[in-house]
Amino acid sequence: MSRILIVGAGGVGSVVAHKCAQLPEVFSHICLASRTVSKCETIATLIQKRFNRKIKIASLDADVVENTVALISTFKPAMVINVALPYQDLAIMDACLKTGVHYLDTANYEPPTEAKFCYKWQWDYRDRFRKAGIMALLGCGFDPGVTGVFCAHALKHHFDEIHTIDIIDCNAGDHGHPFATNFNPEINIREITQRGKYFQDGQWIETEPLTEKITYDFPEGIGPRDAYLMYHEELESLAKNIPDVKRLRFYMTFSANYLTHLKVLENIGMTSIDPVEYQGHTIIPLQFLKAVLPEPSTLGASTKGKTWIGCIINGKAKDVTKNYRIYNSCDHQECFAEVGSQAISYTTGVPAMIGAMMMLTGKWSGQGVFNVEEFDPDPFMAALEIHGLPWVEA
Repeated sequence: MSRILIVGAGGVGSVVAHKCAQLPEVFSHICLASRTVSKCETIATLIQKRFNRKIKIASLDADVVENTVALISTFKPAMVINVALPYQDLAIMDACLKTGVHYLDTANYEPPTEAKFCYKWQWDYRDRFRKAGIMALLGCGFDPGVTGVFCAHALKHHFDEIHTIDIIDCNAGDHGHPFATNFNPEINIREITQRGKYFQDGQWIETEPLTEKITYDFPEGIGPRDAYLMYHEELESLAKNIPDVKRLRFYMTFSANYLTHLKVLENIGMTSIDPVEYQGHTIIPLQFLKAVLPEPSTLGASTKGKTWIGCIINGKAKDVTKNYRIYNSCDHQECFAEVGSQAISYTTGVPAMIGAMMMLTGKWSGQGVFNVEEFDPDPFMAALEIHGLPWVEA
């Protein structure tokens, strides 16, 4: 039984808190912290109603290391689950180092002033975490996260060599709004509008944003959808941790309606992260856009349809070429019925809980900074089946 501190009370934070609350034998005491305490109060009330379980809440500005240190020192958790903004990763890691507690996140660090995904900043913490005798687990959501575990599972059980991996993320849900994002709009739009990038034959190849696409016929009743090549952080760690891999690509589906709105917003400067002066104040256009778009955590009740996230893998087994597919599909309304959130938050929050459970129960352990594909995939894969993310392979 362990105490945990969850930082972040958005849609993903709500799912993590709900799923941890369902396992008191692992997560004996839970503290949910956010800059916006009212969000924590709402989540705590729902958990009390659903599971008759009380969790502690706290106000926290996680940008300030000393604030997180103070909360950790008071609550005394065994680990911190960071589902706040990626901008705050390093500050929270610093707080964990100062207090000697384990760390887990779902997305790699990104500097506020540059739309750049890169693990280097966090990998540079390896020696410090090792010397402190604590563990940091990076990117333990779905993508990144489960997709890395899928690849480790494929390598362990189905391949002698993996040569190519295509990760495809499809959200076939409909929230009923003209334009909205299913997770933090600022992070989502920064991710989509940056240049694409993929790994091939030991080199990284860049593409213009959303210029390369495939049409994939998705199962689970979804059907054909256009999926666009993007850069995603798990490509970086998989290129390092999957031996013999020759090509890694990531694709995500978008509707024509979504792309049209995004292009208009981009053309008029609303997706920019460069500061502008407005009525005597300095504002970031993308942050203003975030303020007027629907809050992703409110989309659960209206979102209908399914998600599909999987890995298409090619390689060799016993000198025979093999093609393999493994995926999960989630229903938005089923996720909402269980935890009050849509499937995008659910597919990120459940793996974060499972990763924390792997660490606290000793199934995954180490000193330093790690990505999920570096560990035995079997206990994680078994937990996915139990806790709401069953997988299909063929």
